[in-house]
Amino acid sequence: MNMILFMIATSLVLSLILTALNFWLAQTNPDSEKLSPYECGFDPLGSARLPFSIRFFLVAILFLLFDLEIALLLPLPWAVQLQTPTTTLAWASVLILLLTLGLVYEWAQGGLEWAE
Repeated sequence: MNMILFMIATSLVLSLILTALNFWLAQTNPDSEKLSPYECGFDPLGSARLPFSIRFFLVAILFLLFDLEIALLLPLPWAVQLQTPTTTLAWASVLILLLTLGLVYEWAQGGLEWAE
């Protein structure tokens, strides 16, 4: 118990020291070149604040959703060794079916098409 408190105190002190160093050493007045919208050497031709299409965000959310599905299904081969593998496989099948139905619905609604 004493070792755990020592480790917590050490990590807390180290975090506070590093945070204080960050605020102390950070550059507080950046120059105009850093504040410019482009840093590649070209002068800006238009506004740097053009709106993005909502389809970019939709595809990103779908990617994260299916990436999360892979992360949830990754330990499935080890779950077969549990006491009730049929229950585990049934829940995994329900998850896959639900996500497949969601993908089919999104595809049917045209959410995955770039051109209108």
